[in-house]
Amino acid sequence: MRMRSGAGGHRGTAGGEALMGFGMAAMAVPAAVFTPPPWAWPAYAVVFGAAAVPALWAARAGAHHIHHLVGAGAMVYMSVVMAGAPTHAHGQGGSGVPLLTGALLLYFAGYVLLTGVRLVPVAAMAGSGAGGGGSAGWGDRPELARACRLSMGIAMVAMLLTL
Repeated sequence: MRMRSGAGGHRGTAGGEALMGFGMAAMAVPAAVFTPPPWAWPAYAVVFGAAAVPALWAARAGAHHIHHLVGAGAMVYMSVVMAGAPTHAHGQGGSGVPLLTGALLLYFAGYVLLTGVRLVPVAAMAGSGAGGGGSAGWGDRPELARACRLSMGIAMVAMLLTL
């Protein structure tokens, strides 16, 4: 829905977040359900590395783009770790750099808490309006974007915990 927004900046941000969300979903499939081929993990690293380039460029403009850069970097990190992990250890932990994994866990846990707190007032204000259908579509609603970002942050914490 956010990709259908009338504002070009919203569409671009939503596209980047959709890429991250689909990539996270693909990486989170348990090995008991589907074991990816060996080339999948380096491919994920390349895709998320490519996603980090526009985030790096846009990070000059604001803090939210820095978050995208950290997220893309975390996905590259997890892809590289999983590429080096033995096939039988997929999702079993015991790999990665503990200090870096811990730092990313702290960052995303803080992001989840902050985003959750920011979501509460927007949801309360959105329900307080009396009928007047504004011109903004569903894709332009700030609480939708925050809810999407919150769910992706929670998923990132879960993925880092299993690393």
